[in-house]
Amino acid sequence: MNQKEIEAYIIQKYQEDEQLMVRIFVEWCHENNLDPEKLYQEAYPAQPPNTLLKQLNAEREPFDMTVDAGTLINVLQIFGNDDLAHIVSVYANK
Repeated sequence: MNQKEIEAYIIQKYQEDEQLMVRIFVEWCHENNLDPEKLYQEAYPAQPPNTLLKQLNAEREPFDMTVDAGTLINVLQIFGNDDLAHIVSVYANK
């Protein structure tokens, strides 16, 4: 692989992982009767609506397993979404 192919591969893998993170977030919200877009706006009020979140929320396919809050929080933090992880923990503790 040359440098450009390596960079393209890394970007592709990150985007796939990011999609999985958003799908996990959307699933957890639906399992807990919460609106994922509302929680996202609560965590990031200055940001415009998240296009990927809107898309994956509209195309939601339920997981075959339950997503627990601890796992979701860890996944969000891996991607640097600490504010969203905090909001999830607040709602998980209600």
